[in-house]
Amino acid sequence: MMYNVHEPRVLIVGGGLVGLSAALFLRQQGVATVLVERRPTTSPQPKARRINIRTMELFRQLGIADEVMDAARDLAEYQHFAAGPTLAQATRIPFTLPGGVPDWSTITPVTACLCAQDLLEPVLRRIAIARGCDVRFGVELTDFTTEPDGIVATIGADRTVDRLRADYMIAADGAASPIRERLGIPRDGRGTLGRAVNIYFHADLAELVRGREFNLCQIENTDAPGAFASIDGSYRWIFTTADGIDRPVDEWPSVLRAAIGLPEIAIDVLSILPWEPGMFVAERYRADRIFLAGDAAHVMPPFAAAGANTGIEDVHNLAWKLAAVLRGADPALLDTYHEERRPVGWYIADQSSIRTANLRTMNRESKDATPLADPIAMILGNRYHTGAVIDDGSPNTMAHLDITGQPGTRLPHRWLSDGRSSLDLVDTTCVLLVGPEGTAWKTAAEQLPLEVHELNQDWTDTVGLCPGGALLVRPDQIVAWRIPTMPDDPAAALNTAVDLIFRRTRTAV
Repeated sequence: MMYNVHEPRVLIVGGGLVGLSAALFLRQQGVATVLVERRPTTSPQPKARRINIRTMELFRQLGIADEVMDAARDLAEYQHFAAGPTLAQATRIPFTLPGGVPDWSTITPVTACLCAQDLLEPVLRRIAIARGCDVRFGVELTDFTTEPDGIVATIGADRTVDRLRADYMIAADGAASPIRERLGIPRDGRGTLGRAVNIYFHADLAELVRGREFNLCQIENTDAPGAFASIDGSYRWIFTTADGIDRPVDEWPSVLRAAIGLPEIAIDVLSILPWEPGMFVAERYRADRIFLAGDAAHVMPPFAAAGANTGIEDVHNLAWKLAAVLRGADPALLDTYHEERRPVGWYIADQSSIRTANLRTMNRESKDATPLADPIAMILGNRYHTGAVIDDGSPNTMAHLDITGQPGTRLPHRWLSDGRSSLDLVDTTCVLLVGPEGTAWKTAAEQLPLEVHELNQDWTDTVGLCPGGALLVRPDQIVAWRIPTMPDDPAAALNTAVDLIFRRTRTAV
């Protein structure tokens, strides 16, 4: 057995979208990591495709949004839904949202995209390696123990076995999560919600869909009901169905031809993947020095396209807290990861579970009459009421996007005079955003130290501040504290807020 001489601060187990994102977020924070993934390479399956606007905002903060959009270029025009008795007869469904389609530029500086997982993972892996992350594919975690001062992990590749020490470990090792099972962390939720199968196949459908490009196409016939998903918009496709899922492999081409509506088209079935949609949420996201993230923490049906996106937000929330603690903040700050992310994970998983697979009604009707959150609110409008925030009791709703500077919500996007977004003011540390009469805050923030940005009256009006008020914003772009007016002693007020948010420490802002 060999000992790893370059001890990381954080060991990441799992090299999917969540694990690779964790490596990038921690690298941005200056934290040394080792990522191990037992597979020899990134996923060969398309799996997740929808990269929502919140995830793209996080990629923008990393400076990689353009590279992700480049990987998504083949499906740039494939944002629509369609439906019909066959793919050949399908027509587009008008895109609607409960509150109407917004002017996207007023709520976010980015654009969502479709990028199949087998295209996105290699991009994230390449960038992570280029930025100095220690990424090891074909290496498996075989054992671990938790000690008072860290994690001792045994990792192996071929006949080589290494022993590695780290301060903390992130389990991004998937829905079956051997780490979660080893820790004995139970899961609850709605459980299994049925059975389905994905048929991943190759067929030249580019001309058939030209002018009717789609993200998803619902097939409404009794012989081959299901839905097509575009993977590259030309040759790679997935057909998902809950009908006849146990049929022999050699019968699937004829089913696909019936769903497509072209009885002679050449089809090459690449893989058949049975799966069970379900809702399973870990009861605890933290076990001492180990943190669950992504599918290891929460499994949800794909009907809201939220699984991978929620997992990436998990590690974005966790990365700055790990960095702060490794720089000297009170370790109790890490408890806020579970406090904040578990309720959000549960809510999004539950909302995903009550949505129907019917593209015509999925944003209007739930399976059991549970009220549906507005889809945009689900992406941008979640709120932390406890954790590393100072809740002010202000109201908000998930019936529509309602983020106006409330503590625990994502900082509202506003375009600034220099062409940047207000979100671009937040990098790897907390920042203080103040109104046009907030000069005294700059002196108050000097000893922390804390970066201060002064914004205009139009901005303060949109976030509930008077000209002398301020927002303290965390590195994950979440408002931690709001003080509407200038207090008598701004330095004392700010120090008290930082003490509360960082669990009684001021040294790691």
